[in-house]
Amino acid sequence: MEKIYSMLFSKVYPCLIAKAERKNRTREEVDEITCWLTGYSKDDIKSFLESEEL
Repeated sequence: MEKIYSMLFSKVYPCLIAKAERKNRTREEVDEITCWLTGYSKDDIKSFLESEEL
């Protein structure tokens, strides 16, 4: 469990998208759930992906 906390969001996020798409879900659905779970906005998520933070 500790491993996931040390991983960069920009490395985990593409895996979430790929898994969702395999299950016939969309990136928008993943974004919506991620925003709900974390409290971050879509702009926050975008900036994390661009900056390699979190």
